Amino acid sequence: MSDFDARERVRSFGYAGRGVLVLVRSQHNAWIHLAFTVVVVGLGFGLGISALEWCAIAIAIGAVWAAEGFNTAIELLADASVPEHHPEVGRAKDVAAGAVLLAAVAAAVVGAVVFLPRLVALVS
Repeated sequence: MSDFDARERVRSFGYAGRGVLVLVRSQHNAWIHLAFTVVVVGLGFGLGISALEWCAIAIAIGAVWAAEGFNTAIELLADASVPEHHPEVGRAKDVAAGAVLLAAVAAAVVGAVVFLPRLVALVS
């Protein structure tokens, strides 16, 4: 095991930040996630959700972004490793995309539980 190197830890944050930029700049679905993230955070502030609700929203948003990041990483690695069509690689990519869909549906449920009662009360 190597010694802890603070400079290398700082550099690792730079690599991670670069990965987030790749995700946001290159993935159209990430643009959709970004738009929903902005809307949901705005609604949270506008409707004054509780600390516990913020935790649920933050976990849901984080899960969707993490799933999209893993999906993108799998797609990039698969495309670089096996440029020609391969059915198993296609299935792996479909499963990764499905994971994003599952996270997004769960996040939508969290959003509905947190925001719908407040929005209905505003309309009523």
